[in-house]
Amino acid sequence: MYGIETKSLTLSYNQTDIIEDLDLEIPKGQITVLIGCNGCGKSTLLRSMARLMKPKNGAVLLNGQEIAKQSTKEVARQMAILPQGPTAPEGMTVFELVKQGRYPHQNWLKQWTREDEAAVTKALEATGMAPLAERQVDSLSGGQRQRAWIAMTLAQGTNTILLDEPTTYLDMTHQIEILDLLWELNEKENTTIVMVLHDLNLACRYAHHIVAICDKKVYAAGKPEEVVTEELVRHVFGLNCRLVRDPIFGTPTCVPFGKGRRLPGCEEMVNYVNAKTATSPDSPLSDPAPLPV
Repeated sequence: MYGIETKSLTLSYNQTDIIEDLDLEIPKGQITVLIGCNGCGKSTLLRSMARLMKPKNGAVLLNGQEIAKQSTKEVARQMAILPQGPTAPEGMTVFELVKQGRYPHQNWLKQWTREDEAAVTKALEATGMAPLAERQVDSLSGGQRQRAWIAMTLAQGTNTILLDEPTTYLDMTHQIEILDLLWELNEKENTTIVMVLHDLNLACRYAHHIVAICDKKVYAAGKPEEVVTEELVRHVFGLNCRLVRDPIFGTPTCVPFGKGRRLPGCEEMVNYVNAKTATSPDSPLSDPAPLPV
Protein backbone atom coordinates (compact mmCIF):
# COMPACT_ATOMS: atom_id res chain seq x y z
CA MET A 1 0.00 0.00 0.00
CA TYR A 2 1.42 3.39 -1.00
CA GLY A 3 0.68 6.71 0.69
CA ILE A 4 2.38 8.91 -1.92
CA GLU A 5 2.94 8.14 -5.59
CA THR A 6 4.33 10.10 -8.51
CA LYS A 7 3.24 9.35 -12.06
CA SER A 8 5.45 10.47 -14.98
CA LEU A 9 6.43 13.49 -12.85
CA THR A 10 8.56 16.22 -14.42
CA LEU A 11 9.64 19.24 -12.35
CA SER A 12 11.50 22.28 -13.62
CA TYR A 13 12.97 25.63 -12.56
CA ASN A 14 13.35 28.43 -15.11
CA GLN A 15 12.56 26.03 -17.96
CA THR A 16 15.31 23.63 -16.84
CA ASP A 17 14.10 20.16 -15.92
CA ILE A 18 15.24 19.02 -12.46
CA ILE A 19 13.23 15.78 -12.32
CA GLU A 20 12.14 13.97 -15.49
CA ASP A 21 9.30 11.49 -16.05
CA LEU A 22 9.63 10.05 -12.54
CA ASP A 23 7.51 7.18 -11.26
CA LEU A 24 7.90 6.63 -7.51
CA GLU A 25 5.99 4.84 -4.77
CA ILE A 26 6.38 5.75 -1.07
CA PRO A 27 5.34 2.87 1.24
CA LYS A 28 2.78 3.64 3.94
CA GLY A 29 3.83 3.30 7.57
CA GLN A 30 7.56 3.33 6.82
CA ILE A 31 10.47 5.77 6.95
CA THR A 32 11.64 6.70 3.46
CA VAL A 33 14.82 8.73 2.98
CA LEU A 34 15.72 10.57 -0.22
CA ILE A 35 19.47 10.66 -0.90
CA GLY A 36 21.63 12.15 -3.63
CA CYS A 37 24.23 14.82 -4.31
CA ASN A 38 23.58 18.54 -3.88
CA GLY A 39 21.30 19.94 -6.56
CA CYS A 40 19.98 16.58 -7.75
CA GLY A 41 16.35 17.48 -7.00
CA LYS A 42 15.66 15.84 -3.63
CA SER A 43 14.15 18.92 -2.00
CA THR A 44 12.34 19.82 -5.21
CA LEU A 45 10.75 16.37 -5.28
CA LEU A 46 9.77 16.65 -1.61
CA ARG A 47 8.13 20.04 -2.22
CA SER A 48 6.15 18.67 -5.13
CA MET A 49 4.91 15.79 -2.96
CA ALA A 50 3.51 18.40 -0.56
CA ARG A 51 1.83 20.36 -3.37
CA LEU A 52 4.19 23.29 -2.80
CA MET A 53 5.42 23.10 -6.40
CA LYS A 54 3.37 22.65 -9.55
CA PRO A 55 4.65 19.89 -11.87
CA LYS A 56 5.57 20.64 -15.44
CA ASN A 57 4.08 17.26 -16.35
CA GLY A 58 2.68 14.25 -14.52
CA ALA A 59 0.99 14.03 -11.15
CA VAL A 60 1.44 13.35 -7.44
CA LEU A 61 -1.09 11.07 -5.74
CA LEU A 62 -1.83 11.23 -2.00
CA ASN A 63 -3.73 8.23 -0.64
CA GLY A 64 -4.78 7.37 -4.19
CA GLN A 65 -6.11 10.84 -5.09
CA GLU A 66 -4.37 13.41 -7.28
CA ILE A 67 -3.01 16.00 -4.88
CA ALA A 68 -3.47 18.94 -7.28
CA LYS A 69 -7.23 18.38 -7.26
CA GLN A 70 -7.49 18.57 -3.46
CA SER A 71 -7.86 21.78 -1.46
CA THR A 72 -5.06 23.10 0.72
CA LYS A 73 -6.92 22.13 3.89
CA GLU A 74 -7.72 18.66 2.56
CA VAL A 75 -4.02 18.06 1.91
CA ALA A 76 -3.03 19.57 5.28
CA ARG A 77 -5.35 17.16 7.11
CA GLN A 78 -3.50 14.24 5.54
CA MET A 79 0.09 15.47 5.33
CA ALA A 80 2.42 17.80 7.23
CA ILE A 81 5.66 19.22 5.88
CA LEU A 82 8.62 20.69 7.73
CA PRO A 83 10.79 22.69 5.31
CA GLN A 84 14.49 23.28 5.71
CA GLY A 85 15.42 25.95 8.26
CA PRO A 86 11.95 27.21 9.28
CA THR A 87 11.75 30.39 11.36
CA ALA A 88 9.12 31.50 13.86
CA PRO A 89 7.98 35.11 14.39
CA GLU A 90 9.97 36.92 17.06
CA GLY A 91 8.58 36.37 20.55
CA MET A 92 6.38 33.39 19.62
CA THR A 93 6.24 30.73 22.33
CA VAL A 94 6.52 27.00 21.77
CA PHE A 95 2.84 26.56 22.66
CA GLU A 96 1.81 29.24 20.15
CA LEU A 97 3.92 27.61 17.45
CA VAL A 98 2.55 24.12 18.05
CA LYS A 99 -0.96 25.56 18.13
CA GLN A 100 -0.51 26.62 14.48
CA GLY A 101 -0.63 22.95 13.53
CA ARG A 102 -4.37 22.90 14.25
CA TYR A 103 -5.20 25.48 11.57
CA PRO A 104 -6.33 22.88 8.95
CA HIS A 105 -9.01 21.65 11.37
CA GLN A 106 -10.57 25.06 12.01
CA ASN A 107 -12.98 27.32 10.16
CA TRP A 108 -15.13 30.34 10.97
CA LEU A 109 -17.75 28.08 12.57
CA LYS A 110 -15.30 25.87 14.43
CA GLN A 111 -12.56 27.69 16.29
CA TRP A 112 -10.42 26.38 19.16
CA THR A 113 -11.87 23.20 20.73
CA ARG A 114 -11.01 20.65 23.40
CA GLU A 115 -9.89 18.37 20.59
CA ASP A 116 -7.39 21.01 19.47
CA GLU A 117 -6.15 21.47 23.04
CA ALA A 118 -5.69 17.71 23.44
CA ALA A 119 -3.80 17.43 20.13
CA VAL A 120 -1.37 20.20 21.11
CA THR A 121 -0.82 18.70 24.57
CA LYS A 122 -0.15 15.27 23.07
CA ALA A 123 2.30 16.72 20.53
CA LEU A 124 4.22 18.62 23.22
CA GLU A 125 4.45 15.51 25.38
CA ALA A 126 5.47 13.24 22.49
CA THR A 127 8.39 15.51 21.61
CA GLY A 128 9.43 16.24 25.20
CA MET A 129 8.59 19.92 24.77
CA ALA A 130 5.82 20.23 27.38
CA PRO A 131 8.19 21.69 30.04
CA LEU A 132 9.28 24.33 27.49
CA ALA A 133 5.81 25.26 26.24
CA GLU A 134 6.01 28.86 27.50
CA ARG A 135 9.57 29.44 26.29
CA GLN A 136 10.08 31.64 23.25
CA VAL A 137 11.11 29.64 20.21
CA ASP A 138 14.07 31.90 19.43
CA SER A 139 15.52 31.23 22.90
CA LEU A 140 15.80 27.46 22.33
CA SER A 141 18.81 25.41 21.31
CA GLY A 142 18.94 24.01 17.78
CA GLY A 143 17.71 20.59 18.85
CA GLN A 144 14.92 22.00 21.01
CA ARG A 145 13.82 24.32 18.22
CA GLN A 146 13.63 21.45 15.75
CA ARG A 147 11.61 19.38 18.23
CA ALA A 148 9.20 22.32 18.61
CA TRP A 149 8.64 22.40 14.85
CA ILE A 150 8.14 18.64 14.76
CA ALA A 151 5.59 19.04 17.57
CA MET A 152 3.71 21.48 15.35
CA THR A 153 3.55 18.90 12.55
CA LEU A 154 2.32 16.29 15.05
CA ALA A 155 -0.42 18.61 16.29
CA GLN A 156 -1.63 18.76 12.70
CA GLY A 157 -2.87 15.21 13.25
CA THR A 158 -1.76 13.70 9.93
CA ASN A 159 -0.49 10.20 9.23
CA THR A 160 2.25 11.45 6.89
CA ILE A 161 5.12 13.85 7.65
CA LEU A 162 7.61 15.22 5.10
CA LEU A 163 10.87 16.76 6.36
CA ASP A 164 13.55 18.53 4.34
CA GLU A 165 16.96 17.95 5.94
CA PRO A 166 15.70 17.93 9.56
CA THR A 167 19.24 17.47 10.96
CA THR A 168 20.92 20.33 9.08
CA TYR A 169 23.06 22.59 11.31
CA LEU A 170 22.63 20.26 14.29
CA ASP A 171 25.54 18.68 16.14
CA MET A 172 25.91 14.91 16.38
CA THR A 173 23.94 14.62 19.63
CA HIS A 174 20.97 16.59 18.34
CA GLN A 175 21.00 14.77 15.00
CA ILE A 176 20.55 11.44 16.76
CA GLU A 177 17.96 12.98 19.11
CA ILE A 178 15.80 14.17 16.18
CA LEU A 179 16.14 10.95 14.18
CA ASP A 180 15.35 8.85 17.26
CA LEU A 181 12.22 10.95 17.78
CA LEU A 182 11.09 10.34 14.19
CA TRP A 183 11.85 6.63 14.56
CA GLU A 184 9.68 6.46 17.68
CA LEU A 185 6.83 8.28 15.94
CA ASN A 186 6.93 5.72 13.17
CA GLU A 187 7.14 2.78 15.58
CA LYS A 188 4.39 3.94 17.96
CA GLU A 189 2.00 5.78 15.63
CA ASN A 190 2.73 4.04 12.30
CA THR A 191 3.43 7.49 10.86
CA THR A 192 4.66 7.57 7.27
CA ILE A 193 7.82 9.68 7.24
CA VAL A 194 9.59 10.95 4.12
CA MET A 195 12.75 13.00 4.60
CA VAL A 196 15.83 14.27 2.84
CA LEU A 197 19.14 13.44 4.53
CA HIS A 198 22.72 14.16 3.46
CA ASP A 199 24.37 11.69 5.85
CA LEU A 200 24.27 8.37 3.99
CA ASN A 201 25.17 6.35 7.07
CA LEU A 202 22.34 7.83 9.14
CA ALA A 203 20.00 7.35 6.20
CA CYS A 204 20.88 3.64 6.11
CA ARG A 205 20.45 3.34 9.86
CA TYR A 206 17.01 4.93 10.15
CA ALA A 207 15.33 4.23 6.80
CA HIS A 208 13.17 1.26 5.94
CA HIS A 209 13.22 2.47 2.34
CA ILE A 210 15.86 4.52 0.51
CA VAL A 211 15.41 6.40 -2.76
CA ALA A 212 18.60 7.53 -4.55
CA ILE A 213 18.09 10.40 -7.01
CA CYS A 214 20.61 10.90 -9.83
CA ASP A 215 20.50 12.31 -13.36
CA LYS A 216 16.91 13.57 -12.83
CA LYS A 217 15.59 10.07 -12.12
CA VAL A 218 15.46 7.36 -9.46
CA TYR A 219 18.78 5.52 -9.64
CA ALA A 220 17.80 2.93 -7.03
CA ALA A 221 15.03 2.36 -4.47
CA GLY A 222 14.51 -0.27 -1.79
CA LYS A 223 15.87 -1.47 1.54
CA PRO A 224 19.24 0.10 2.44
CA GLU A 225 21.02 -3.24 2.66
CA GLU A 226 19.76 -4.14 -0.82
CA VAL A 227 20.34 -0.94 -2.79
CA VAL A 228 23.27 0.86 -1.13
CA THR A 229 26.39 -0.49 -2.84
CA GLU A 230 29.86 0.83 -3.57
CA GLU A 231 28.76 1.34 -7.18
CA LEU A 232 25.78 3.42 -6.03
CA VAL A 233 28.08 5.69 -4.00
CA ARG A 234 30.42 6.07 -6.99
CA HIS A 235 27.60 6.81 -9.43
CA VAL A 236 25.41 9.03 -7.24
CA PHE A 237 28.07 10.86 -5.21
CA GLY A 238 31.19 10.49 -7.39
CA LEU A 239 33.21 8.85 -4.60
CA ASN A 240 35.09 5.62 -4.23
CA CYS A 241 34.36 3.98 -0.91
CA ARG A 242 34.40 0.83 1.14
CA LEU A 243 31.08 -0.43 2.52
CA VAL A 244 31.16 -2.23 5.83
CA ARG A 245 28.43 -3.54 8.08
CA ASP A 246 27.68 -1.37 11.11
CA PRO A 247 28.74 -3.51 14.10
CA ILE A 248 25.77 -2.33 16.20
CA PHE A 249 22.90 -1.83 13.75
CA GLY A 250 23.94 -4.19 10.96
CA THR A 251 23.24 -1.52 8.32
CA PRO A 252 25.58 -0.42 5.50
CA THR A 253 28.25 2.05 6.56
CA CYS A 254 30.13 4.01 3.91
CA VAL A 255 33.83 4.80 4.35
CA PRO A 256 34.69 7.16 1.45
CA PHE A 257 38.24 7.51 0.12
CA GLY A 258 39.66 11.01 0.14
CA LYS A 259 43.13 12.38 0.74
CA GLY A 260 42.96 12.41 4.51
CA ARG A 261 45.20 10.64 7.00
CA ARG A 262 45.13 6.85 6.61
CA LEU A 263 46.24 3.97 8.75
CA PRO A 264 49.60 2.39 7.89
CA GLY A 265 49.23 -0.53 5.50
CA CYS A 266 45.83 0.47 4.12
CA GLU A 267 47.10 1.52 0.68
CA GLU A 268 46.65 -2.00 -0.67
CA MET A 269 42.95 -1.91 0.24
CA VAL A 270 42.48 1.53 -1.33
CA ASN A 271 44.24 0.47 -4.53
CA TYR A 272 42.25 -2.77 -4.63
CA VAL A 273 38.89 -1.01 -4.36
CA ASN A 274 39.89 1.63 -6.91
CA ALA A 275 41.12 -0.99 -9.37
CA LYS A 276 38.00 -3.14 -9.27
CA THR A 277 35.60 -0.26 -9.99
CA ALA A 278 35.31 -1.23 -13.64
CA THR A 279 35.38 -5.01 -13.16
CA SER A 280 33.16 -5.68 -10.15
CA PRO A 281 31.09 -2.63 -9.22
CA ASP A 282 28.62 -4.19 -6.78
CA SER A 283 30.52 -5.30 -3.71
CA PRO A 284 28.91 -7.15 -0.81
CA LEU A 285 29.07 -5.69 2.65
CA SER A 286 32.08 -6.72 4.66
CA ASP A 287 32.48 -6.76 8.40
CA PRO A 288 34.81 -4.07 9.71
CA ALA A 289 38.32 -5.29 10.43
CA PRO A 290 39.67 -4.56 13.91
CA LEU A 291 41.85 -1.49 14.13
CA PRO A 292 45.54 -2.20 14.74
CA VAL A 293 46.70 -1.56 18.27
